[in-house]
Amino acid sequence: MNRLHGAIRSYDWGSHTVLAEFTGRPSPSDRPEAELWLGAHPADPARVDVAGSGTSLLDVISADPHGQLGAANAERFRGRLPFLLKVLAAEEPLSLQAHPNSVQAREGFERENLGGVPLDSPARSYKDDNHKPELVVALTRFEALAGFRDVRRTVGLLRALGVAELDRCAELLAAQANPSGVRVLFTQWITGDEHSETLVGDVVEACRRYLSTVLDGVVREFAAEAQTVLELGNRYPSDPGVLISLLLNRITLEPGEGLFLAAGNLHAYLRGSAVEIMASSDNVLRGGLTPKHVDVPELLKVLAFRPGSMPVVRADGDGRDNRRLYRTPESEFELTRLHLDASRNCASAATLGAGDPRIVLCTAGSTVLSSPGASLELSAGQSAWLPASNPAVTLAPAQQHAQVFVATIGSYDADSAHRQGICAHVYSVDLDD
Repeated sequence: MNRLHGAIRSYDWGSHTVLAEFTGRPSPSDRPEAELWLGAHPADPARVDVAGSGTSLLDVISADPHGQLGAANAERFRGRLPFLLKVLAAEEPLSLQAHPNSVQAREGFERENLGGVPLDSPARSYKDDNHKPELVVALTRFEALAGFRDVRRTVGLLRALGVAELDRCAELLAAQANPSGVRVLFTQWITGDEHSETLVGDVVEACRRYLSTVLDGVVREFAAEAQTVLELGNRYPSDPGVLISLLLNRITLEPGEGLFLAAGNLHAYLRGSAVEIMASSDNVLRGGLTPKHVDVPELLKVLAFRPGSMPVVRADGDGRDNRRLYRTPESEFELTRLHLDASRNCASAATLGAGDPRIVLCTAGSTVLSSPGASLELSAGQSAWLPASNPAVTLAPAQQHAQVFVATIGSYDADSAHRQGICAHVYSVDLDD
């Protein structure tokens, strides 16, 4: 096992303090820091302490895929680490975006390659040939827009704002309360003309009026949605994404709660910090709320318009060491969490078996990783790489408390799991003296 150093990604929506303080660096940082990447994606691989020097995890795996990933995993994933672990720090809203499925990613990547679009071009939509299902687990309260809301509630929201144009849209949507109706309204707004810019202003003003009217001290039904429109409208005053936010589920995650996003799911993270795990990909198709490239025709190919609720993924306990499982239907990744508290007669250590590659991330307190002849202490913000060839490792709290996330490859075949209706496990780990 070796210490792992993640790559900091700077985007405008990031924080000047969260990741700097998380990783023990001077705060505030010079630039907004949005993501800490812990993986082997070619765009920004983490670095492994090997023989006293930092070596790219991508190079480490490429030099010995069987030893690092395990023979079966190396064959299954063509010598690549199939997951990417991140820490997110959202100070401002991210762009409205969706991710392609595997077929769409391969076709889009090949098409842009054949078209001679450079990999670092801002006009590029496909940075690699992989899909990007993802699970985000909140470290702080985490706000998001995700998935098209149930049509009846969307119709109620549009009518509640008292804008004549929204009333007409509500009638159209009520008459076609299915994915086709959602697609028609979405397409109308995202491809709109100057009239849509006027509508954005009208809707922002309507939300301001809606929030200023309190009935008997009771918070109004769509207060969170209206507040989100105000915030987005102030930041992007003529962006159709402000209108599109009216169609999406407004979600608040408390620490420890998760949200799974499959391919084609339109979403935007609004604020908060979280651990995120995904298939190793950087493919993003944007739909607004950004100055970056927006490819509307390609986005329309990828989006799933089926309306409905987006369930919060709450951890299931199995009774052993307070183990908690967050379930997803993907096989590229598992994320582990255990809450261990010796004061409640629980085990104060956890063991990670040999045979699979793992990234261990400490998010609070400190923990000691021990295996025969070796040990490594991780404080909050530090991480480690455990290759498949590493012997079993025991994790124990170095101080009174430690929270640890462990990422690894899924333990079963995805196609078989989908057929049987079985979900991959995603866990998190809390260790206490």
